[in-house]
Amino acid sequence: MKNSGINVKEKLIARYLEKDPPSTQSKSSNINVLLNRIAVNKKNESRKKLYFSAAASTGLILFGLIIF
Repeated sequence: MKNSGINVKEKLIARYLEKDPPSTQSKSSNINVLLNRIAVNKKNESRKKLYFSAAASTGLILFGLIIF
């Protein structure tokens, strides 16, 4: 009976002593998704610049009309 008790104890201890190799999964990204995101961001920035320029021009014209 002592042998079976020792085997169980050894198995329990061995379970905690085993070191699994760390499972490092490399993150991969689809390059097309990244390039499309850059294109969309660039398009949005150019629209924002256009809207700002239009608003600033309109503001200056209105300010000029009110003053003169």
